[in-house]
Amino acid sequence: MMRRFDMRLPAIVRLNPVAASPNSNEGQNNEVQNSEFHTETQNVSARGVFFYLDKPLPAGTPCEVTLTFPPHITLTDAVRVRFTARVIRVESPLPSQRIGTAAMIEDYEFLRSGGSPDFFSALQREAEN
Repeated sequence: MMRRFDMRLPAIVRLNPVAASPNSNEGQNNEVQNSEFHTETQNVSARGVFFYLDKPLPAGTPCEVTLTFPPHITLTDAVRVRFTARVIRVESPLPSQRIGTAAMIEDYEFLRSGGSPDFFSALQREAEN
């Protein structure tokens, strides 16, 4: 079973302006596809991330998520990680609430070196299990 870490982290979600969602017509939701959202995560695992948005995204929508893991998590300097991901689930909100969005991580890159090897090794081990 994949371990999820409950982490409220600031996140920037960018939607791929070139790739259209497989579940949408070309040109449809153009405003959403060319957007950048500043948001917060609810949880993170080695294979996925759950965050909140003000607009629903269709399943299959490609996105890029940038998170900053703070020093109390990495046990060293803050580390920024950029994920290439794809929306796999959207939770319908109650009125006036943000929309929960689950995305599967397809690839990632560290944007700053110096992170704790133990922290990143643990995430990698979770991904392999």
